Amino acid sequence: MHLYTYDGTFEGLLTVVFEAYERKSWPASIEQEQVAQPSMFGETIAVIANEQKAQRVWQGLQKKLSAGALQELYYTYLWEQPGFERIIFDYVRLVFETKENIEGNFAAPCVLQVQQAAKQVHREKHRMEAFVRFQKTADELFYATISPDFNVLPLILNHFGKRYADQRWAIYDTRRRYGAYYDLHAITFMKLELPPQQRASVPAAAMDAEEDKYRQLWQVYFDHVNIPERKNPKLHLRHIPRRYWKYLSEKQPQVLR
Repeated sequence: MHLYTYDGTFEGLLTVVFEAYERKSWPASIEQEQVAQPSMFGETIAVIANEQKAQRVWQGLQKKLSAGALQELYYTYLWEQPGFERIIFDYVRLVFETKENIEGNFAAPCVLQVQQAAKQVHREKHRMEAFVRFQKTADELFYATISPDFNVLPLILNHFGKRYADQRWAIYDTRRRYGAYYDLHAITFMKLELPPQQRASVPAAAMDAEEDKYRQLWQVYFDHVNIPERKNPKLHLRHIPRRYWKYLSEKQPQVLR
């Protein structure tokens, strides 16, 4: 009965796989070191992320899995739901210990769980790409906050990097307390220890003077294209669940004209 702990990174999790095979000791549980509780009935093995070991595991997976399956495995890591580490470990172990391709073996719980988790993450990725709204600050930085159900920030950066290649922008995940900044040349990740009241929006004093006018124009446009006779609240909620309304200018209180 071994508890494996790691630093929370994907590289660290792959290192856990390597260590388990090297020790020939399968984990009873895998937990991130900052939340792990010492086991009373077994050994705790603290694994330090190792790029070479993680790369060897990943290269082994590349030989046996399609690009789509590898992506699903990474999406499961970003899924972050309880027990995701063990699902990934069981999936990887099944890959290495089965001669046939396991991608369609949905009788194996871990294969089905990986596919279902990846679908949820993929859906959240597309919703974030559609619903994120930027605010322009006084220093001409376009800033947006998100708090997605899953850790999709790494997945949406390519979309915004292409769409807003000529603008400086930053996206901050208030739930996970990290973000990404684009400086017209490259995208870098950042950690900000903001007070809770500043995580959700830009302070009014830091906003560009024209920002309220842009928001007002968007609300006027939405009011004009919205046809009351064709309102279908149930369909509207299916396409734009209420939890995403906080990102949308058209769902905010009307700006005084």
